[in-house]
Amino acid sequence: MTTAPFVLEPSPIYVSDEILADLQNRLKSTRWPLDAGNDDWFYGVNRNYLEGLVDYWINKFDWRKSENAINSYEHYKVNVDGVPVHFMRKAGMGPNPIPLILSHGWPWTFWHWSKVIDPLADPSAYGGDPAEAFDVIVPSLPGFGFSTPLPNNPDMNF
Repeated sequence: MTTAPFVLEPSPIYVSDEILADLQNRLKSTRWPLDAGNDDWFYGVNRNYLEGLVDYWINKFDWRKSENAINSYEHYKVNVDGVPVHFMRKAGMGPNPIPLILSHGWPWTFWHWSKVIDPLADPSAYGGDPAEAFDVIVPSLPGFGFSTPLPNNPDMNF
């Protein structure tokens, strides 16, 4: 018995306008606590610093620009033994690219590898030897990035 080859369907990243609007509303509705005696961050994140971060996310961060950058790579979702997994892929640009899986750790995401993907996949564009190209695959750990959390297997999320 033969099985048909597994076909991957591209799954570009898209966050709806409704979700982005909800985030904006929640950020704008932040109820700031008093931060007395925390200039040295002894009690946690300093309020002034946190207010600056929230201001950045409300007024300066452009999700659609980031989403376009993320989508410059191929994205897929697959089921591995019942575990839904997202991964990003960049095909190697050489005569015989070697598959390379880059896995992130906690608390990072697949996107932390973004600065090394292109040089690994297309070394000749960076002054390297095309014979050293890789097919780069970057999965998201379950519960991180765009992989689905597993409520019945909470330990797998970490």
